[in-house]
Amino acid sequence: MAKKETKSFILRVDAETMNAIEAWAADEFRSTNGQLQWIITEALRKAKRLPKTKKASTPSDNT
Repeated sequence: MAKKETKSFILRVDAETMNAIEAWAADEFRSTNGQLQWIITEALRKAKRLPKTKKASTPSDNT
């Protein structure tokens, strides 16, 4: 399985929003970073903005 490349960036968020994200992350047993990644991925998925993924062919695909 290929490892995904990650990129780092600085995000400025007001304290009230950050507190809400941290509490949400704790409720779902995620890190704050993990919660932010999930929020962004879900928003992209709902907006149909995620890149298409290629499905690996399996022997049953050819029958």
